[in-house]
Amino acid sequence: MSIKIQEIQDQALKKFDSAKTSKELYDFKVEFLGKSGAFTEIMKSMKDLSSDERPLFGKKVNEAKVVLEDAYIRKERDLKTKEINEKLASEWLDLTLPGPVQDKSTQHPISLVLNETVNILSRLGYSVRLGPLIEKDFYNFEALNIPKDHPAREMQDTFYVGENHVLRTHTSPIQIHTMEREKPPIRIIGPGAVFRVDSDVSHAPMFHQIEALYVDRKVSMADLKGTIAFMNRELFGSDTKTRFRPSFFPFTEPSAEFDCSCPFCSMKGCRMCGHSGWIELGGSGLVHPHVLKLSGIDPMEWQGLAFGFGIERMSVIKFGVDDIRLFCENDRRFLDQFPS
Repeated sequence: MSIKIQEIQDQALKKFDSAKTSKELYDFKVEFLGKSGAFTEIMKSMKDLSSDERPLFGKKVNEAKVVLEDAYIRKERDLKTKEINEKLASEWLDLTLPGPVQDKSTQHPISLVLNETVNILSRLGYSVRLGPLIEKDFYNFEALNIPKDHPAREMQDTFYVGENHVLRTHTSPIQIHTMEREKPPIRIIGPGAVFRVDSDVSHAPMFHQIEALYVDRKVSMADLKGTIAFMNRELFGSDTKTRFRPSFFPFTEPSAEFDCSCPFCSMKGCRMCGHSGWIELGGSGLVHPHVLKLSGIDPMEWQGLAFGFGIERMSVIKFGVDDIRLFCENDRRFLDQFPS
């Protein structure tokens, strides 16, 4: 039996030495050392040996395998070195040629408008606060004066995450968290993604908002109008006019929607403004006393203003985009039109 092991070893060494490529060498290894190889087959004959012969037989097989593994490693190293040298000799690369031109990245238009708005309001003393995308029902609705049976809930088609949590429908919960954690005076903005069950040319199920909150003594509608008018002029040009229209929001009283004069037609009327000369931007008002009270702030001592708007809508107005869905399609032909 030892003679048979030696014969297989000699045969394997001869084939290893004759291999011309690393692939051929590997095939020879499988032939002798694989699961169905020659040594696996010869091990099956161990059952025919006596108990005294088996240890010696196993030792001889293992010694032969070690010899072949060492031979394989040496031959594989030589063949790979040879193959690399042949590849280097046959392939040529001119390292003096200029490299490929890299496309310059640009900021997304939503990021451009969001960052610009944050910079404008930060000059008025506002600082940024962030909040979770999944909110408790309490913070998204009830703390904003919208109880479970309030009809205003129908104004916001909501994604529910379990019984008591929702994907936030606005960034107003950031205001509540801030009023709970911080003492007045407070002057913050809460940017971020919000979610509503809505999708068409002018709406998307996920979009971005910025909401602002200012709590101090003797805050008035004059402060609100001055802040929004300044922001509109900085965003859309110094000639931009701002208009307020009475409205209703559960979390503000009084409430108003605010518009800007159409920057495309200078209020003469065009498709973008529906030939009215004005473009609706968002909602605003003085913080409802009940909302202040729920957040632990005495409404007899402190007053607040709040306003919010969609960044996509602002981007549509600023860049003249006619389909809000373009913002989330990631089309480079569209994105490359905006400044870096």
